[in-house]
Amino acid sequence: MCKVTTSSLAAHPFLHGMPLEQLDALAEAVSEVRFPARSRLFEDGGHAGRFWLIRSGQVALDLQVPGQGPMVIETLGTGELLGWSWLFAPYRWAFGAVVLRPVEAFEFDASAVRALCASDPALGYELIRRVARLLAHRLQATRVRLIAGSAPSAALF
Repeated sequence: MCKVTTSSLAAHPFLHGMPLEQLDALAEAVSEVRFPARSRLFEDGGHAGRFWLIRSGQVALDLQVPGQGPMVIETLGTGELLGWSWLFAPYRWAFGAVVLRPVEAFEFDASAVRALCASDPALGYELIRRVARLLAHRLQATRVRLIAGSAPSAALF
């Protein structure tokens, strides 16, 4: 793991445009990591103690379906945030994640980031705003996939 500079954080799409003093604070809670293909990053229900900003590579989010095994529900890649369960108690992963193509990422210590957010409400608001925007986008994309997957036989009105 390597120390991360404020300028390298500023270049990531998720953090782009964030004030430098907030990036300086986040730089204290992050390191650079690499994961080979087929690495399991976390399991549904496990403790969410970290989150990542993907710099390169690809990760599949999966969910265990009874009687069927793991089902991929979304694929994340370069420029994306991996993990939001670290924000919400009881800090348990809502899905699992496995590396599809080797990943380089910024890995954040979730408890350290929550402490930073508690001590700097402006930073906390900025992160929550960015995560909320991302979750809204992913929810809309899921809705579109669900609608596309069901062919209605007739219009309701």
